[in-house]
Amino acid sequence: MNISFIGAGKAGCSLGKYFAEKGSGCGLTVSGYYSLEEADARWAATFTGSHCFAAMGEAVDKSDAIIVSTPDGAITKVWESLRQEHVSGKMICHLSGSLSSDVFSGAEDLGAYPVSIHPMFAFSNRESVYQQLQQASFTLEGHPRAVLAWQEVFEALGNGAAPIDRDVKAKYHGAASLLSNHVLAVLATGYELLEECGFSSKEARSFSQFLVKNNVEHAIKEGCVKALTGPVERGDIGTVEKHLSVMGEAQQELYRACGRKLAALARQKHPGQDYGPMEDLLNQ
Repeated sequence: MNISFIGAGKAGCSLGKYFAEKGSGCGLTVSGYYSLEEADARWAATFTGSHCFAAMGEAVDKSDAIIVSTPDGAITKVWESLRQEHVSGKMICHLSGSLSSDVFSGAEDLGAYPVSIHPMFAFSNRESVYQQLQQASFTLEGHPRAVLAWQEVFEALGNGAAPIDRDVKAKYHGAASLLSNHVLAVLATGYELLEECGFSSKEARSFSQFLVKNNVEHAIKEGCVKALTGPVERGDIGTVEKHLSVMGEAQQELYRACGRKLAALARQKHPGQDYGPMEDLLNQ
């Protein structure tokens, strides 16, 4: 499979480098990059050992699969240009978690195979995070031929890959956001409270790292109900009242919202225990 990228941001550059380094054994070749910002395409081409295309049509002609690796808001506009090229027989892909392959309107009428490919991975930069992509899983949605082809590619690379229905993409992406970005809101609030206790920002992160890592690893291995500990699970109203009494309004709001979910988990873990008083407190 020869792959070209339209767009040269963090995701496109990282995936291209990963494919270039790991894909030769399973028949993957990165043909190159096209971007409205030529300097970005040149950087990406150098980074991946591929070509910088001067025109979108060149990228299409040199590829079996074209990956639109632009921000979500630009995908439709790119497709309006891309569909003017010779896309018949090509897989037309994007990397959005929330958009389905339907964004490539009329692709199948042109003989193309539309597909959305989403890595459950946070691309924090375009220079080095590709080294971690071996551990990432991907969801695939779109034309059955393209989904099967990409599933075989990722399995050959050693990545998890699962088909997903287009109707649940927004819900799926919401889940991914909660599991990555929204977790940072909880961590930031915890670190903030430690700083209020006298820790520096660096000390707060270092001092609590085993607690954070161990808890997440336990939840992944055993599930959230089994991993549950703490005053909400114990029904320790006095401790929860103390926590709330020393927090600011925004901190309390997050604590209560998370606490209500913890109480629901606690009911699953201890179905015979009365969590009504705890829930009343957290709902105030």
